[in-house]
Amino acid sequence: MVIAVTIFSALSFAPLPPALQQQSYATLLLARDGSLLGATIAADQQWRFAPVESLPDKYHKALLLFEDQYFYRHPGINPLAIARALRGNFSAGTVTSGGSTITMQLARLLRQENYRQQDKNKPARNLWSKTAEALRALQLEWRFTKEELLIHYASHAPFGGNIVGLRAAAWRYFGRPPENLSWAESALLAVLPNSPAMIHPGRQREKLKQKRDRLLHRLHQRNYFSDLDLRLALLEPLPEKPQSLPQLAPHLLATLKQQYPSQFVLGSSIDLFAQRSAQQIVARHSARLANEGVNNIALVLIDHEKMETVAYIGNEAWQQQQRYAPNLDIVQRPRSTGSILKPLLYGLMLQDGELAPTSLIADIPTQFGGYSPKNYDRSFRGAVPAQFALAHSLNIPAVRMLRDYGIGKFQQKLQAMGMSTLFRPADDYGLTLILGGAEGTLWELTSIYARLAAGARDGDKQQFMPHLLLNEKSQFAKTIMKQGAAWLTLQALIDVARPGNDNYWRDFSGSQTIAWKTGTSYGLRDAWAIGSNGRYTLGVWVGNAGGEPASFISGQSSAAPILFDLFDALPSVNWFNKPAQALKTISVCADDGYLAGNQCAAIDKEIPITSHFDKVTPNHRRIHLDQAQQFRVHARCESINKMSAQDWFVLPPVQEFYWRQHHSDYKTLPPWRGDCVAGLLQVDEDQPIELIYPNEESRIYIPMDLDGKRSRAILKAVHRNPAAQLYWHLDDEFIGITKVFHEREVALEPGVHKLSIVDKQGYRLERRFRVIGKE
Repeated sequence: MVIAVTIFSALSFAPLPPALQQQSYATLLLARDGSLLGATIAADQQWRFAPVESLPDKYHKALLLFEDQYFYRHPGINPLAIARALRGNFSAGTVTSGGSTITMQLARLLRQENYRQQDKNKPARNLWSKTAEALRALQLEWRFTKEELLIHYASHAPFGGNIVGLRAAAWRYFGRPPENLSWAESALLAVLPNSPAMIHPGRQREKLKQKRDRLLHRLHQRNYFSDLDLRLALLEPLPEKPQSLPQLAPHLLATLKQQYPSQFVLGSSIDLFAQRSAQQIVARHSARLANEGVNNIALVLIDHEKMETVAYIGNEAWQQQQRYAPNLDIVQRPRSTGSILKPLLYGLMLQDGELAPTSLIADIPTQFGGYSPKNYDRSFRGAVPAQFALAHSLNIPAVRMLRDYGIGKFQQKLQAMGMSTLFRPADDYGLTLILGGAEGTLWELTSIYARLAAGARDGDKQQFMPHLLLNEKSQFAKTIMKQGAAWLTLQALIDVARPGNDNYWRDFSGSQTIAWKTGTSYGLRDAWAIGSNGRYTLGVWVGNAGGEPASFISGQSSAAPILFDLFDALPSVNWFNKPAQALKTISVCADDGYLAGNQCAAIDKEIPITSHFDKVTPNHRRIHLDQAQQFRVHARCESINKMSAQDWFVLPPVQEFYWRQHHSDYKTLPPWRGDCVAGLLQVDEDQPIELIYPNEESRIYIPMDLDGKRSRAILKAVHRNPAAQLYWHLDDEFIGITKVFHEREVALEPGVHKLSIVDKQGYRLERRFRVIGKE
């Protein structure tokens, strides 16, 4: 009784071998279809992959037939096998068989692993070690099921060199998972742990093949496969050497390994075809960009229908040179956003009723405090429709839109959308937030655009954050932009001209619809292109990992060609259906996009159904003309029955000045009839004079020249009447008269100044501004 209790206690409570729990595993990254994308070696420099969940049937049959036919009938020790081994060894005069069961072999492997972990020499093989293995085998059989023991054995068995375990051997020798191995491959891996050194080139490889073939014949005798299968299996050659594992997504593997340190088999959502296509395309463009001083490319492709990441290029560094930081995962690193946030501001303003797609936004010389944004072409258009400003990525209208919307409000919306990099106070970003004054990651920005596309297609359906792992729990995403605003935003982005093609792509029936946006950071350090078709959202970043500028970098010429090449490589898909239920129609003026109010020729435009847009046109004025309709008149110079009333499209003077340069059909206000000029100030509410510089919010800094003298400032104004004369006064001192071109060069000292401008009709404009410096 005492002996039985002692044995029971030993089997139940004695500690298990540490090697069963304290293993260092390599990390595998698998594609959606189970293909291997990459792997990192274990910390102890062994190719030891995480255990398989179950043994494949072919390997299971081969292993039992070769190593332990009575595995399911013995308790860990097979007395008959030991007796048979002793008889054989005695007859041969040497040790030819040890009679070990699979469980005893597992015990030996665990003991050897324990010694290796403690940096000790291999344990001696003698009677005492055999006895220890037998006792350990009994314990293992008591504590584990037979299936668990087989998995433990297959996971600890040596397969030559530093390859340990069935999963690692299958990938290293045959380039596929264990469940996809053939009968010949399964038989080879069944016999190899018995003599793992035989796999290496040399005369023993023939012996290894003979062992494999004998096992194949035995399997055939058991009717596991046909005669034809046997003949084909015998023809399969042995692998020459372990294969190099693929490195198709090394940066994704490193990132996921850091995020999920306890997971050693990472089943990703990556599509193998899309990943290979992306790799080939970025490799081709890498050489082109390197000639322009751009040495790094990153790319993310998201299936916005399933919210899964299907391609991920963390960093394509030119020729993998170390000076270009090839190991840095740029997808996850914050970079200056350039203009890539403009569509989000546009969509939010549509949704909140701040504007309609065709509402005019001023595009004139602008200063806000000390900040003076410029358009990429350094030109001014007077005013542009909001959707035109977005499609052509005009900076001045975007800055004006952000000022009207509110920097803090926009920052909060971006954070709610998923931008975790906006951690500074809103005032720190200022109006530059919309032009690259903030940083964002390619991962987060592409995810935001993916949800924008999903929202345009799915409406109020619950949105999710895109994920990288197939078994990853989907995270809910708060819906910030509703379907109507999202769809209209993407419609505006469809009109962006493709690189080198202008809008000719519309003439090709095979071209797919893509809504896309580019961005280029200040200082020419980052170039972006993010776009969506009916199924996928693709984000591309190019630049230099170290932040060095490149003279010719731009989102349009550097990043966009990569985006369109990959979209062309993917299956073409249809664009979203118009979500009529998420839109409503309003009547707006054809020329300025604001509510008509019976003051203009009206057209119908769609806005989000949630919008409360209520801005009546500010650019139409009721004027009165004489009978010939050549001159303006008023009640003090003409009788009412001789007047004709008309509604006239009139822009503010500065906007009108630049608008006329781009719109030859613009009709300026007719001049006043000569006898109506007197007393205009009492009847005309128009201010025909407007300053271009300085603006109302200007703070002027005037630098010192090399000779130590302060530079001179140029003050600019416009008048509706091109023939008008303007009289200039600065700080109540007359400084001159201007005609046609109304500019005055003046010397200004630091402090507050008052500028006054008067025309012959008595219209006066006054403005105070500050010159920065020591007063």
